[in-house]
Amino acid sequence: MTEETPEEIVRAFERTDGIELEEGTFRVTTTAFESTVEIEDGEGKPTYVVTVMVPTLDAATTGEVGPTVARDWRETLERRLAEAPKATRATVKLDGLKVEEKGNELEIQFAYGASNPRRGADIAKTFVEYVEGTYVEGIIPGYEYTSPVDSLLSDASQSGESGTPL
Repeated sequence: MTEETPEEIVRAFERTDGIELEEGTFRVTTTAFESTVEIEDGEGKPTYVVTVMVPTLDAATTGEVGPTVARDWRETLERRLAEAPKATRATVKLDGLKVEEKGNELEIQFAYGASNPRRGADIAKTFVEYVEGTYVEGIIPGYEYTSPVDSLLSDASQSGESGTPL
């Protein structure tokens, strides 16, 4: 968030459950993964940039993952992430979707415009939660997972499901 962020956008984010302003950035607190939402000056309207950091498959497991499995897992995750706008209750046109490897993490970034600040905040939260759900759905059985993935799998199992979500 910059000092130039319109006050109505700041208020919309402050009023959205599960989003907090922390160190000048909005953070979604309803997921296990680090996430931020920043507002950039777009062409005549604000651009919302949602960033979620998730562990690579290699980093999420205690054992070794073969390169083909890791590559195919990532490609599948990227294809599923492209469907994120369908999870919202709005018509959302992505201005950008990037998935970049940063060390042992994938930086997932969505960019979109929204003329209604409340809708912009709701979409941001939905995208972050969609990333977490999509990540967990893509977990491959047969590996031992580390934190926070092991906790996410445990939570899914306690909700009545057994094993991995898929």
